[in-house]
Amino acid sequence: MSTRTARFTLDPAFTIGEVNPRLFGSFVEHLGRCVYTGIFEPDHPTADEQGLRQDVLDLVRELGVTAIRYPGGNFVSGYRWEDSVGPAGDRPRRLDLAWRSTETNRFGLSEYIAFLKKIGPQAEPMMAINLGTRGVAEALQLQEYANHPAGTALSEQRVAHGDKEPFGIKVWCLGNEMDGPWQTGHKTAEEYGRIAAETARAMRQIDADVELVACGSSSQAMPTFAAWEATVLQETYDLVDYISLHAYYQPLDGDLDSFIASAVDMESFIENVVATADHVGARLKSKKKINLSFDEWNVWYTADWEEHTKNADPADWPEAPRLLEDNYSVMDAVVFGSLLIALLRHADRVTVACLAQLVNVIAPIMTEPGGPAWRQTTFFPFAQASKYGRGQVLDVRVDSPTHETKQYGEAELLHATAVRGEDGSVTVFAVNRSRTESLPLQVGLNGLDLTSVVEHSALADADPDARNTLADPERVTPHQVQGTALQDGTLTAVLEPLSWNVIRLA
Repeated sequence: MSTRTARFTLDPAFTIGEVNPRLFGSFVEHLGRCVYTGIFEPDHPTADEQGLRQDVLDLVRELGVTAIRYPGGNFVSGYRWEDSVGPAGDRPRRLDLAWRSTETNRFGLSEYIAFLKKIGPQAEPMMAINLGTRGVAEALQLQEYANHPAGTALSEQRVAHGDKEPFGIKVWCLGNEMDGPWQTGHKTAEEYGRIAAETARAMRQIDADVELVACGSSSQAMPTFAAWEATVLQETYDLVDYISLHAYYQPLDGDLDSFIASAVDMESFIENVVATADHVGARLKSKKKINLSFDEWNVWYTADWEEHTKNADPADWPEAPRLLEDNYSVMDAVVFGSLLIALLRHADRVTVACLAQLVNVIAPIMTEPGGPAWRQTTFFPFAQASKYGRGQVLDVRVDSPTHETKQYGEAELLHATAVRGEDGSVTVFAVNRSRTESLPLQVGLNGLDLTSVVEHSALADADPDARNTLADPERVTPHQVQGTALQDGTLTAVLEPLSWNVIRLA
């Protein structure tokens, strides 16, 4: 056990901000098996009349996702929205350059909206627009088709296609990763800032209340980072509501301690984008604050994709190939939980976030064609955070033992946040980053009127490489921790080595 105790104090007078439900968003892209044999498989034994897998729908509801971004991702930069509407049998097959696949368009815009309705009222659409190979005119056509009630050529086309009610899409992403050389039609910051501003201005002529996300840098490691955000926001500041962030993490060169501390990078990324956005606002003498849409985040082992592209047959464009199907370990789930903590710790400015992705592709839910669906290790931290992480985020400043990491220097072993619900209950989310030592925790509770520990749940395992698989789908699940106590205004607990912890107080 660590010789030092990690400590922090909670006080309702010191808060970060209210959690926006959209912080628990996800992402469905036409990539690999996310759509086909993931959420949509008409021949599956559980499929409903719309071809949606009901076993997957059950797990998506349990996961607690809210806003779902669609249809990409890199896919969107070659996307023709017209291909995805009307009778499914009449829709064209297209080459998808982003993921070197053939897109059948059997699942399209109407099916996406039907999927959201089946999840329930908490699931709202978040539509990405192609600003790679297309532009302002196509964005307006899509907006009119999707959202205008009736009486115009495009809205009546939607009605004729069987969707009498408009889709009511509020949140729109103005392109995807437009600074990335891998992006079809990628642009300089000046080129993108200009087309994003023109698109935003035109879309607001149809609906002044749309919420628009401008593309930030594809990662903090991009050579254009920060200069890109500053240039884009200079053009779009008064026209958009959010700037986007994307980040994926994996162990590099076997450096596990840095990997476990990945949230150090995520928090610095968020803070650097906030500083850049606020600097532009100050230059423009604006009282408006740009919020952050962290609309792609996850653990992702990229070697699989690199191998696929390197060995691709020039003539082979498969339908829904098995791509990016990472099988997550306990260690991955702990890092994943830490990334959730980073998002919650910045809930005042990160008001949208999308776990990439939802099913099969670097996802918390896995399926087999014609077979079962099951939960990956990362399913549990997300479901718990979505369920218990609603309310006011309390300001958590830890006094924690540290250890040395190659990438981030001294990193605190404790990574934590706390959320106070409307009923006064408090949930502490905490990660112990030590791979070998338990970590004693002491939390002072000032003015919170808390009297009992409802539960202390942990995701940890003697084997940090343990995973859930088709053969053993419940190998890893959270377990209850004994001995956590609340006495005289102080919470005491012991966090197992390399663990994700949820401590609920009433």
